[in-house]
Amino acid sequence: MSLAPPPRVPVPVPEPAVVAVVLLFVVAGPATPACRAAVATGGLCAVALLHAVGPLPVPGRAPRPAGVRLRAATEAVGLGLGLAFASWMLLPAGAAPVPVRAALVVAAVGISAVLVTAPTDGPSPVGAVVWRAGAVTGQLGLAGLVLLHAYRAPQEATLPVALLTAAGALLTASGARRLARAAPPQRTAPGGLWPRITAPAVIAALAAGYHLVRVGEFDRTEVVLGLAVIPPMVVRELLTVADTRRLGGREARGADEGLQREARDADEGRQREARDADERRRPEPVPDLAGTDHLTGLADRRELRRALTGRRAGTGEPATLLVLDLHGLCAVDDGSGPTAGDRVRVEAARRLRATAGPDDLVARLAGDQFAVVVGSGSVPAYGLALRLLDALTAPYRLPGAYVRLEVSIGLADTAAGSADDVLRQADLARRRASQLGRDRIEWYDVFLEEQLVRRLDLERELAGAVARGELDLVYQPVHGLADRVPVGTEALLRWRSPLLGTVLPAELIPVAVDLGLLGEVGQWVLDRACRQLAAWSAVHPSLWMAVNVTPEELTAADVVTRVADTLARYGVPAERLVVEVGEAGLDVDLPTVVARLAGLRSLGVRTALDDFHAGRASLRRLRELPIDLVKVDPRAVGGGEGEQPLVDVVANLARRLGLEVVVEELESTGQVDRAYQAGCRYGQGFALSRPATAERVEALLEEHPSPGAFA
Repeated sequence: MSLAPPPRVPVPVPEPAVVAVVLLFVVAGPATPACRAAVATGGLCAVALLHAVGPLPVPGRAPRPAGVRLRAATEAVGLGLGLAFASWMLLPAGAAPVPVRAALVVAAVGISAVLVTAPTDGPSPVGAVVWRAGAVTGQLGLAGLVLLHAYRAPQEATLPVALLTAAGALLTASGARRLARAAPPQRTAPGGLWPRITAPAVIAALAAGYHLVRVGEFDRTEVVLGLAVIPPMVVRELLTVADTRRLGGREARGADEGLQREARDADEGRQREARDADERRRPEPVPDLAGTDHLTGLADRRELRRALTGRRAGTGEPATLLVLDLHGLCAVDDGSGPTAGDRVRVEAARRLRATAGPDDLVARLAGDQFAVVVGSGSVPAYGLALRLLDALTAPYRLPGAYVRLEVSIGLADTAAGSADDVLRQADLARRRASQLGRDRIEWYDVFLEEQLVRRLDLERELAGAVARGELDLVYQPVHGLADRVPVGTEALLRWRSPLLGTVLPAELIPVAVDLGLLGEVGQWVLDRACRQLAAWSAVHPSLWMAVNVTPEELTAADVVTRVADTLARYGVPAERLVVEVGEAGLDVDLPTVVARLAGLRSLGVRTALDDFHAGRASLRRLRELPIDLVKVDPRAVGGGEGEQPLVDVVANLARRLGLEVVVEELESTGQVDRAYQAGCRYGQGFALSRPATAERVEALLEEHPSPGAFA
């Protein structure tokens, strides 16, 4: 795992302290207005300096070259001089106080530095906007304080400006904190040139025209300040011309190098063809030809097995086998053709050879799988795996596009058994890395093999489980806590496999998702639950049935239609069906989940949030999701009196939102009593009744022929 450098906090974090000192002296200080104006000017200078250098270490931005920084500084100076000249022209006629003129120049340059050099991209665009808004607001506020005190404004007039200045400082600090939470550095695109080059000239021209109409002439200082706007523009144009020439020269050199490279490739191709002809004419043993992959030139599987067998029968030195799988090449073959896919495979083979050591054997096993035999122990082998992961996940260039592949790497010790055993173990580790999310490295161990073998058995047997009639439902009653009478049931899925035994949903559902069988399994559960509910309706017309669905099932476009068709098929009233969705995984596509739940409620179906944990995010979801019922995590009632307020809070909040609460997994009489005392109406768990077959639940329901309705 590569470690990123710690994020650097931008420089303007101390700005609130500077602003606080200035405001304390300017607003509440006993000094004269002239002294206060000078203090405000000094504070403006300090804050402008912080803003000018603050954007430099913003995390999440790649370091900019010296030429880019020079252009940004030139643009900032040009824009600042343009703003300073415009401000100078707007001053009242006559000699303005020195602090006023100094504040105008400093604010103009400082604001221009913020507008030109401050970050507009990176990992936190919102933080960048907040930082820039606060910086401009703070400098304008300090400049306003200088003007008010220099022209002897009443003390009451300075208070709004002081508040504006403090707000700007707080905004800047907030933006700096957002920018400090950085992602890895990114390369940013250059900004537009037109406004930065022409803005100083336009601002200066408009200000000069206004001053000429108002006053009619320019003094020496005004002329010098106006002419000072021109040199930065000239320097910026010269830098642009230099960049253009350098880019043109680089392209020309690149074209020459490309022609030379093509000529070299053609010459090498002719030489290679001549050598190949000589090689073909020369007799060669068949095993050597069979030991090479014809596409990549790497060793093939037979040569790899021979090398593993030789190492085991040789010196017994430590060695490690790495098996690598490249994910995404099938998409390249389908989208760009097999030729493009083969180009990527050849490039991947080249990167493998370049990264592996000179004594390491690199082989292509089959298709998109490769292997490396490393003549070293576990630590150097893992280091090589990290380097290979970085090399193989870098983008691959194709005509008109770049392709990025995902990589899964499995490692196994070559001393663990025969060549076939080592290959199998490394491949099992590779499969585990792929199942855990890819772009990962996993070591083989015995527990891993047990997990993977179990997973392979599940995948093999689940494909036909529905057709073979191996799925089953058990039902756990939901009781009213006031009288302990069952009011509903929850359908729980079980897979009764003759080979694997009883498989629970926690193990079954992930396999169904990976195999694309989740829709088939979910429809079977819904169909069987509604059929059972219809069978119980004659004796228990108010009993309701809860069915669990995953967020992936809810995002299906036809889920509302399928539920409506199933209810109509068995004649079950919609209000007697409760669709439960677990809180985990809702963030994958929350808007779609909300829309589907709302569609189910429009049918009359009840909806419930399962596995509620009473965290901040969970409490927010109670307002966002269109649900009727919330199932509380068993920890909400706990085992001691100290935990009692949590279930009180959940119950009170649910009542205010019009929701019912079901406390699940109640395992003791004390938990049942605490849940009822907190105001919860319903509960389920071993303390009330265990999950059972339909026949046993029906026997329980016959003891209570009139279960309460779900309100």
